Amino acid sequence: MLTFTIRRLILAVPTLLFISLMIFLLLELAPGDPMAQVPLTVPAEVKEQMRQALGLGEPMHVRFWKWIVQFFWIEPQVLIDSMFGTSFSEGDLRVISWQTRSPVMDIVVQRIPQTLWVVGTAYVVAILIALPIGIYSAYRQYSWFDQAGTFVSMVGFSVPPFFSGVLVIVIFSVNLGWFPSIYDTTHRVSDWDSFVVQLQQMIMPVMVLALQITAQLSRFMRASMLDNLNQDYVRTARAKGLSEYTVVMIHVLRNSMIPVVTVIALGIPAIFGGAIITEQVFKVNGIGQLLITAIQANDLPMVQTLTFIFAVLIVLFNLIADVLYGILDPRIRYD
Repeated sequence: MLTFTIRRLILAVPTLLFISLMIFLLLELAPGDPMAQVPLTVPAEVKEQMRQALGLGEPMHVRFWKWIVQFFWIEPQVLIDSMFGTSFSEGDLRVISWQTRSPVMDIVVQRIPQTLWVVGTAYVVAILIALPIGIYSAYRQYSWFDQAGTFVSMVGFSVPPFFSGVLVIVIFSVNLGWFPSIYDTTHRVSDWDSFVVQLQQMIMPVMVLALQITAQLSRFMRASMLDNLNQDYVRTARAKGLSEYTVVMIHVLRNSMIPVVTVIALGIPAIFGGAIITEQVFKVNGIGQLLITAIQANDLPMVQTLTFIFAVLIVLFNLIADVLYGILDPRIRYD
């Protein structure tokens, strides 16, 4: 397993470099001009000076190389400096957002807590709800519980977040007045009362996201459990006199979790990517909204950095899912 992990990590290096090149080329070929936001009253020569200051006058390969050095060499040094108080990155030019003129990673670090509060909590809640529903629905196939779970899953799949988000705002915020309709990103948790306020403003966006994620995971869990419940090893375990709880919750569940682990692991990068639509509906100042704002402003360094971070997370959690395969299923070996 260790050899497989090291080999995959080594292979990830050229993979990520190729992905970074593709992202850079796609953004370069995309329509739009960073100077489009500049007022028309600004003289042409001033706009040209601004373009040169942003580095747009340099060749593509030079700009790509600078970004690679800044992201892979300078930014890790900045992280080390912030953790240990060193000065390795002092005087080095970091990846700068064209829109805010601030380091991109500093802005990302500021937005991550807001995304994790909402999207991360929704993902955990969805997993805790979806797995038991999927397990029991498969064990009691075609029961009223299974039928109700199927109905809720179809609703979760069919109703888009921009509709369900507005719907819960109208019901729970406008009509009932239970929760705030807009997420206050400036709120800080310092005591119990502020924690309660934080929970109140999280309930509606978490509800919308958890419904969609639960619908997907519960269907995967149910299908995987049904596939394993009919296998020969289940009949053998029952014939040996094992309790039904041991057969279902240990033998069947362990094998059924293998495809579900893929869905869960590959969904984790979406947490850091944020739920773009939901963040827009509830005004959550997270990573998803940051990406939309950067795209609208043609902020290429910000868009390039965010999309590459998502690519890194996808590659990383692919590896984690493969490692978990070997842990869950003794038949899978990577020797």
